Amino acid sequence: MEKFSIDAFDEFFNAVLKLKSVDECRKFFEDVCTIKELQDVSQRLEVAQLLKDGKNYQEVSKITGASTATISRVNKCLNYGSGGYNLVISKK
Repeated sequence: MEKFSIDAFDEFFNAVLKLKSVDECRKFFEDVCTIKELQDVSQRLEVAQLLKDGKNYQEVSKITGASTATISRVNKCLNYGSGGYNLVISKK
C-alpha cells in the first residue's frame, strides 16, 4: 500500500472543515466512504461516548454490537491516543 503524505491528509481534513451542515457532511461522506465504513466509524464514536460515560465492555458491546477488539482499540485511544475522541466528545 502506498504511503500517504501529510499534505494529502491535510487536504482531506480541510475539505471536511469546509462542510457547513450535517446534510453536507452526509452527502460528502456517503460519496467518500462505503456504508460499512460509515457504520464502523459511527460505532467507534458511540463506543467512545459509552466508555466515557463509565459503561463496561459488556454493556458497550450489548448496546452497540461492537466486538471486544473494537471496544479495546477505542479504549486504548481514549487513554493513550492523540485525544481526538475526547476532543469531539467534549464538544457535544
